[in-house]
Amino acid sequence: MQGLTELLFRRVYEECFPGAFSYAVSPFLSLTHGNLAEALKKIDDVLPAENEGSMPVIPQILGKEPQEFVELGNRLYDLGYSEINWNMGCPMRKVTGKQRGSGILPHPDLVESILDEIIPRLKPRLSVKMRLGLRNKEEIFALTPIINSHPLASVTIHPRLGHQQYTGVPDLDTFGEVLPLIKHPVIYNGDICTPADARKISERFPQITDIMIGRGVLYRPTLPLEIKSQQVDESTCQQDNSHFVRRLMEEIDRQLPTEQSRIRKTKEYWCLVWKSLPISELRAREVLHEQDYPAVRKKIFDFLQ
Repeated sequence: MQGLTELLFRRVYEECFPGAFSYAVSPFLSLTHGNLAEALKKIDDVLPAENEGSMPVIPQILGKEPQEFVELGNRLYDLGYSEINWNMGCPMRKVTGKQRGSGILPHPDLVESILDEIIPRLKPRLSVKMRLGLRNKEEIFALTPIINSHPLASVTIHPRLGHQQYTGVPDLDTFGEVLPLIKHPVIYNGDICTPADARKISERFPQITDIMIGRGVLYRPTLPLEIKSQQVDESTCQQDNSHFVRRLMEEIDRQLPTEQSRIRKTKEYWCLVWKSLPISELRAREVLHEQDYPAVRKKIFDFLQ
């Protein structure tokens, strides 16, 4: 997730829960306006030397410019990445309005022309992450033959429409209709927040290859281990979740250069991770009302005692 599951988070998570995830898909490297130079400014997040001690990662690209996409993808391959991911799922309006992310889904001819141009020239394998459509679930059915006609490593589907962003509920009926039509391995993504959620999806759709977890891992960091049944004791989970939040806050304090950046990043995470702690929403909101970093940090560490 953009701005959240970046290198700092991945390092702390792997330290606290080694091997919980098979891999992570990085926050996207954006080719906005075809600007490869701007995308490369953010490449530190996926540099192999920087990712030592982190979980394995698949770099993700957001863009629709074939030449720059190939150049960036091949540079990532030269760094050691055998797979990259094309983001066709981002629902944010400032992205979709430029026919990027899920904004490209209503344009199957454009998707086909991009795939036709990049795949023969791309050194790494390509996987895609997408939604059912931007405004109409029929969009994925128009895209399915195009997806099937190109060699892809996998297709991750979040069964919402882009315009929904994260509101409403995943459309599992439509996901079930499109699943048998796709010839590539399919990964499910969307609203996996408890082990029961994962079990429900796996039982209903045994054809899926894997499950991707997004916000759920911030709501409950021990979730992947609970899904794998490696750790189910509630008391232990609470202790481990609290330890993870503490380590995350400590690394924000240690790594970010200014008080302004530390308070912004701390509050971004706190809006989600407080749910893994035994505190009420009312008390959690006390942190967001604090205006200076020492007060924010003290309030959080008081909760973690």
